[in-house]
Amino acid sequence: MSMRRTTTTRRAMAAVSMTAALAFALAGCGDDGGDGPGKEGSSAPSAPAGPSAEDKGESKPDTAAGENANPDVKLAEARGQNGLTLVINQVKRDSGGFVTVQGEIKNDGDVTQNTANWQGQESALGAKNPNSVAGATLVDKTGKKRYYVLRDTDSRCLCTTAIATLAPGETASIFMQFPAPPQTTTEVDFTLPTFATTSLKISG
Repeated sequence: MSMRRTTTTRRAMAAVSMTAALAFALAGCGDDGGDGPGKEGSSAPSAPAGPSAEDKGESKPDTAAGENANPDVKLAEARGQNGLTLVINQVKRDSGGFVTVQGEIKNDGDVTQNTANWQGQESALGAKNPNSVAGATLVDKTGKKRYYVLRDTDSRCLCTTAIATLAPGETASIFMQFPAPPQTTTEVDFTLPTFATTSLKISG
């Protein structure tokens, strides 16, 4: 049974939040080998935001890979724990100064898998993005930089969130957006917690 979800609302929110998110690009990358997103740099104060969906008691929409990724294209594959398989379908550099990674995770094992570890170890990010892929990173080995998933001013990641547990045979579509490495960087290492590191070529 497939668990593909396409939530255009979140994709629209990502576009609206991109200006603020890119202001945090310095917080989304750091020297390779660091323990977490760099805290250096600052941004100009933003206008007061209206109440969030959580503040109004509304459920936060799930997010999933966009419509443009072809699920039949396999750029890379990484094995996870207990029969999980991550397939990357698209790695695209966008004109807004970010890189979007899209793919899917399938449970090829025989037991239901919990997805909580994919959100990473940063407590504030995990609290705002439970059961997400916010823990993913890109590493530019040439430039010696590690890039973290972009987030908005409320620490909501520009990535898939609220991924339910995966029963045997189920698949979840995912996407993540990162600050873009320099144009001269065409290949990066991609890591999602509990999965093996895999090399990705950037298009666009």
